[in-house]
Amino acid sequence: MENYLKARTVEQPCPCPFPDLPGDTPQVQVKDGSKIRNLMGFAVGRMEPDAARLIVFTGAGKSVAKAVTCVEILKRRVRGLHQHTRLLYRTQQEVWEPREPSAGLDTLTVNRNVPAIWVLLSKDPLDSSLPGYQAPGCFNALWAQAAKEEGVVSQRKDLNNHLKL
Repeated sequence: MENYLKARTVEQPCPCPFPDLPGDTPQVQVKDGSKIRNLMGFAVGRMEPDAARLIVFTGAGKSVAKAVTCVEILKRRVRGLHQHTRLLYRTQQEVWEPREPSAGLDTLTVNRNVPAIWVLLSKDPLDSSLPGYQAPGCFNALWAQAAKEEGVVSQRKDLNNHLKL
């Protein structure tokens, strides 16, 4: 590939895996360079008032982890959200052109399948029989357990420090 330069990358559009969504459903497209605070400002602004009952987060490639982070933050800020997750592949087409046109090399076209995620969050219940469904969870119990365990570790450290004196 040292004889080629990447000329362009074309992302093929990925159809929404949630076919029955209303047309006015907000969609947050998470990109590599997106700032989480900007994404969350948009999402919280749509979900906290009763303006929207649904929101969709999408991310592909390197931005999948950032999309999941945004979803988890929104679920903590807006309680009681039902989640439906779809994993799929988005096709990217890369066009490579020869560095020297007179070398007799052809233009190359490479199709790559890039992992993508679509997450639907809803204030209303979703179909729990479909794969990828998560019911609203109780975060307070999880945090209470973590705080309790942290307190036990802290007490043990204090006791060990006292015994060393």
